[in-house]
Formats: sequence, C-alpha cells, structure tokens
Amino acid sequence: MTSTLPRTVDPARLQEVLDGRWAHVRRDAREQLGDPKYAPVYGESVQEARERITRLAGELAATGRVGLGFPKQYGGEADAGGSVTSIEMLAYGDLSLMVKAGVQWGLFGGAVQLLGTERHHDAYLPDIMSFALPGCFAMTETGHGSDVQQLRTTCTYDPETRTFDLHTPHEAARKDYIGNAAKDGRMAVVFAQLVTQGRKQGVHAWLVPIRDADGNAMPGVTIGDDGPKAGLLGVDNGRLSFDHVRVPREMLLDRYGQVAEDGTYSSSIANETRRFFTMLGTLVRGRVSVGGSAGSATRMALDIAVRYGEVRRQFAAPGRDREIVLNDYLVHQRKLLPALATSYALAFAQEELVGTMHDLHTAVHEHGEEVDEAAQRELESRAAGLKAATTWHATRTIQTCREALGGAGYLAENRLPQLKADTDVFTTFEGDNTVLLQLVAKGLLTGYRDAFGSLDGWGRVAFVADMVRETVLERTAARGLIARLVDAVPGRDEDVPLRDRGWQLRMFEFRERHTLEGAIRRLRRNAATDGMEPFTVFNSVQDHVLRTASTHIDRVVLEAFVAGIERTTDPAARALLEVLCDLYALSTIEADKGWFLEHGQLTPARSKALTGTVNALLGELRPHAVTLVDGFGIPHAWKNAAVLEEEAARQEAMAAEDARLTTEAGSAAPDDTAVALDVPPGQ
Repeated sequence: MTSTLPRTVDPARLQEVLDGRWAHVRRDAREQLGDPKYAPVYGESVQEARERITRLAGELAATGRVGLGFPKQYGGEADAGGSVTSIEMLAYGDLSLMVKAGVQWGLFGGAVQLLGTERHHDAYLPDIMSFALPGCFAMTETGHGSDVQQLRTTCTYDPETRTFDLHTPHEAARKDYIGNAAKDGRMAVVFAQLVTQGRKQGVHAWLVPIRDADGNAMPGVTIGDDGPKAGLLGVDNGRLSFDHVRVPREMLLDRYGQVAEDGTYSSSIANETRRFFTMLGTLVRGRVSVGGSAGSATRMALDIAVRYGEVRRQFAAPGRDREIVLNDYLVHQRKLLPALATSYALAFAQEELVGTMHDLHTAVHEHGEEVDEAAQRELESRAAGLKAATTWHATRTIQTCREALGGAGYLAENRLPQLKADTDVFTTFEGDNTVLLQLVAKGLLTGYRDAFGSLDGWGRVAFVADMVRETVLERTAARGLIARLVDAVPGRDEDVPLRDRGWQLRMFEFRERHTLEGAIRRLRRNAATDGMEPFTVFNSVQDHVLRTASTHIDRVVLEAFVAGIERTTDPAARALLEVLCDLYALSTIEADKGWFLEHGQLTPARSKALTGTVNALLGELRPHAVTLVDGFGIPHAWKNAAVLEEEAARQEAMAAEDARLTTEAGSAAPDDTAVALDVPPGQ
C-alpha cells in the first residue's frame, strides 16, 4: 500500500470526526470557556489557588453547564454522555477546576443521584447543582485505597434511636485524599460497612453533614488537610474521621439496599458481591471522565510541542543558509508523531466508551429498563482499561513533550510543567491503574460469570475450573468491517504488506488470544498443583494476567480507530487518518516486536522492514503534523504557552538578521562545524 495523501487536509474535517456524537457540547464549551479567568495561573500559593478555584466553581455553576448529567425535573438535561464530554472540555483549562467540578457534580452529585432515591434528589440535588451545597465523595481509606469491598469504616443501625452509628475504628480506616474535604465540603457521601441486627450487609453509602453553616466541623467529625501536593493546588484534598457520629436512617442512600425502622435489611439484589458491583457500576462515569480528561491534557501538550517544533530551529546543514526546524529531525518525529497517533486512537476509543455508557445509563435511569449485567460489566471493564491506558499515555507523552521543548518546556509559562504535575495523580485516582488492569483481566478470564468480583476468588480451584475453555475474542467496534479485513488477509504473513489493515488487526488479535490462553494454562496448572496456596496460584502468574489486559485494550483501541475512519466522510481527512492509523498499529507492534519475533509472527527480515516502514510513515505524516493538532480543535486562547508567541517572533527576527548579514558579507561560505556538534535538538 503506497501513500496517496493529498497535499493539504482541512483540519475542520478531522475535528468533525473527533468531536463525534457530542459535538454540540464541545462547540458550546469552545464558545463559553474562552474567558481568561478559566486559564491556569502560575506561581500561586495553595491558599490562593484554592480560593480562586472555589470561586470559579461557583461561577461555573451559574452558567448552567454543570447540569448536563442531572435529571430534567431539577433543571438538568439527563445527558450522561454530554456531562462527561463537558468535563473533558473543561480539562483543556485549569485541571484543578476540572477535578473540583468532577468531585462536586460527578462524584458527590452523581452518588446522590444514582445511589439515592427521590427524597434525596428533592432535598439535595438543586443545592448540589448550584454549588450551594459543596460536597465530598468519601470512599478511599488510608489502609484500603483500592480494595473498596474491604473498607473498615462501619455504620451500625440502632433501632431504638432510628439512627446509624458511623465510626472510624482505627487510623487506617480514616477517609483520605478526599476532594473538597479540607476547606469547602459541608456534606459527604461516606462509604462504609452497613451493620444491622448484628450482621454485615456489605458496603453502602450515606449522606453525612461534616460542617455546619459557619464552616465548623460537626460533632464527632474530625477534618484534616492533606497539605501540599505535587499538583492540583486548587483542590482541597483532606481527611475525614468519625467518632460514633449519629446519622439519621433517612440519610442512607438506599436505591439498592434498605433498612426498615426495626433494622430489617432488604435489597432487590440478594448476592452481596453482585450488589456491591452494581452499586459501584452506577458510578463508572467518574472513571470515564478521568480517562477523557487525561486525553485532553495530552492533546494540549502535543499541540504545544508540535507547534514549537514547527518554528524552533537548531543546527544548519551543510549548504543551507538557515537552521533546520525540529520537526524535520527524524528523532523528533519519533518522539511526537507516534504519540500523536496514539492520542487519536484513544480519542476514538473514548468516544465509543462514552456512547456505550450513555446508552446504558439512559436505558436504566431514564427508561426504567432492567440492568443488563453483562453489558454493565463490559462497560466497567472497558472504562477501567481505557482509564489505565489513557492516563499512562498522558504521563509518558507530557514528559516527552516537556523534553521536546528543551529548557523552554521547564518554564511554567509554557504550560507543560503544570500539565505534568496536575495529571500525575491520574494514574492512581479513580482506581490504581495496575488494579484496574486486573479487573479487565478477570473479566476476560471468567467470561463475566458470577465470579467477577474482588480478587479473593482468584486462587480457588473452583474458580479456575470455571474459566472459559475456548478463547473467543469479541470484536468491539465496526464488527462487520473488521471481520472482512481480517478474513481477507492471505495465509502467509510474509507476503502481506505491513500496511495491510487486516494483517495489523490480526496481529493484535493473535497477541491477545495467545496471552489470554497462556494465562489460563498457567492458572490451571497452578490450581492443580498440590499444596499451592490460593494466593500463590494467582500471584505467580500476575504478570501474564496484566499483559493479557494490556493487549486486550490495545486491540479495543485499534478497532475504535478503524471505526472512526469508517465514520469519516471527507476523502482527504480519511486518507490522512488511514496513514495515522498505520502509524499507531505498526509503532505498537514495533514496540513489542521482541514478543512477535519470539512467537513466530515476525521474521528478522520483516522486523527490520517494520522499523523502516514506521520511519517512512513518519516522513509521510511530517507535512501534516500541524494539521493533525489543529484537528483537536483547541482554541488558541486556551493554550497559554508563551513560547508559541515568542518563538515565532524570535525566528522571524533571526531570519531578518541572517538576511541582513548575508547581504553585508556578500556570499558567505556555510559553516559546517555546527552539524558536527553532538548536541541534541531542543537544547
């Protein structure tokens, strides 16, 4: 397959396909969030940042933009997908404001909406939406950050007083890293073990006042400040402990579990593990939002780095009068263009994820349909895997962009240091990425059977015996198209062009299937080994299990990219995306080509050809680098990177000075010594 790229591509056509189903939300955000007050501020103290972000949260609430995900009877739009898209757009600005908004209207408000009932909605949603009632989402504990099912905080019902006794039994059960807790929060959704009539009923959630109208801690509530952090200075993360705090029975968010006045517990979901995951599944919007916001931050960093590389010059080649722009160096293209391709791929995958989440949410919460448990678990698994992939990509790529700007990338005025600091925590909040990959893998291994739950069941022989016996990979996007592409690939790989889309898809499928089958074989072998403890059964193959999850997500992302291209109607934009998809697929294979060589999917000669093909793709895409970041549709006013203005002006001045000196000196001989210096571009 040879490149047929047009000379120019209209970036607006790329933006159309990237904006997707909620293009109207993105358009509104671009129009409404351009005010300089939403831009990041550098050099603030923690107190200044918190006060500014709190003020902005109130002003944001007044615009009505925060109501997208809430029910229509309270002034919302019942648009779950629109609410996530709105958060993604907010993430192009100050990430402290994005997180503050996510805590208030996504986590706190979302928990009240989705775990509570109509009486909770009537009493609290209007004030939550207006920011008159700032709140917290108090789930994480110091000693149980990832294993939520084993939280130690207890909430014990007393039928005599018709109240719950909320208690933090020891320091490890303290609620920690809680957004809005240190300064603003007046109420918290607190997750704890429900105990009634002497029996534990699993984790539930309560609405608990933590401050009075004057801002003082309520009796029995201890509030602490987490103190200085690496980033997100405007978010007031804090700690909460409860010393036998009395909580009225009506404050239990009882959509999925009810306690009668006499203490009798009832639930429409009898199985405790299934009930727990159903409750947490309703809150998947937060995890989806974190992944989407990380994607926005990454695209912002790439936009800045690519534009800088288009004007920044370093070293003159022999015979040339001017120095070479950074983007013309292959090593610079190697840094930025594969990351750019991955960002496009992840954006398409995020769009599909948001659409699936919205449709499931609407079916259950707007149309009253029964929860489709298989679809819900698939959504949770996909959200977990994409959140991990997108936030790790953000961490790597923002650092790469920082380096691509050299010293300029270290200056706060050029945005990248703050992007790096603010997104660093994304890999561990809303779910630690490594734990999330285990959730993805468990879904693949069990075929979403009832064993889907906490990791305590991994090592049981009965669990291992119940694993799928036949590995069937379900295609996730553009199923018919992908099946046709894969089926059309000839039998001998060495005869297939590396840029054949069907071959690329087949390589991703082969790798996932092989790693999944290998993990299953190892688990079964361990389970059949006499004397092997249940923990060891799983722990000794944990690396294989995590690799299974990673290869699955890679395939899901590639399929989403293929589906995105299929939706592209403009021929020029489609041609460019085809080449960009080649780069995503082949650079992913190249990064893991040792595995493909070991497993007979690449010959040494084909492996070398793979690297040459990737380099050729970089050359094809080089003229379109700025067009590709233009396709992100980030308004110039949002970028707030001084270097984008300064470097262009500096290069113009240098070019004018070079021209003047050349005129004065006549025809000066080129100085060949500069290119011999072993100094990397960007320094």
